[in-house]
Amino acid sequence: MDQKRIIRFLRQVMANNNRAWFQEHKAEYEAAKAEFERGVAQAIERVITFDEEIVHVAVKDCTYRFYRDTRFSADKSPYKNHMGAYINAKGKKALRGGYYIHLEPDHCLVAVGNYWLPTNILTACRNEMMANTAEWLRCVEREDFKEYFGTPQGVADNVSAWDQPQGFGLTKLKTCPAGFPKDWPHVDYLRLKDYCCWHAVSNDFFEGDGWLDEIEKMFRAAKPMMDFMNAVIDDYE
Repeated sequence: MDQKRIIRFLRQVMANNNRAWFQEHKAEYEAAKAEFERGVAQAIERVITFDEEIVHVAVKDCTYRFYRDTRFSADKSPYKNHMGAYINAKGKKALRGGYYIHLEPDHCLVAVGNYWLPTNILTACRNEMMANTAEWLRCVEREDFKEYFGTPQGVADNVSAWDQPQGFGLTKLKTCPAGFPKDWPHVDYLRLKDYCCWHAVSNDFFEGDGWLDEIEKMFRAAKPMMDFMNAVIDDYE
């Protein structure tokens, strides 16, 4: 994937986020989009080697519109400043976890897991952790998992997840959730409100083809955690 071309175009969009400029540079957008989609296709093929559930997934099932929905936003900029793809067996809007790649100038990353869960499913996942604690800990306290994604801290107030080199859990409760024992030794996992883990990468991480080996390592490291959660979530979808 020609990441340099994509990042260069996205920087131009950030400096010229208006329809007139975009129409004049539509060919550059199409070229950057084609490069990104080529990379997504490569990522899908690599994930299939260790996760057969996504064998039917196509590039169009994973990518997002570049045009922003500004109806309910104070920011009326018409275009996004990033390109992202979510590889998920049940589609981009599914509750179950999947694999995500994100290209944005100075904020590129790789992520795995669940970004948002309804309260009832979140409660079910927490209950499963307590019922099968040893299995859960085998998933999240592996050395490779902690190397790429760290421990369950959540994102600090007034700090963007994109500004952290890695993380496990975008949001967390200040205390133990109601109905769960506060003295459980692994209560930090119960406090998480999502089970998304991410690892920031450089502006040239996706350049060429070597990145495929690296994302495979990250995705494989997080897959046991995601499978644990998906086994619960799939009962609700």
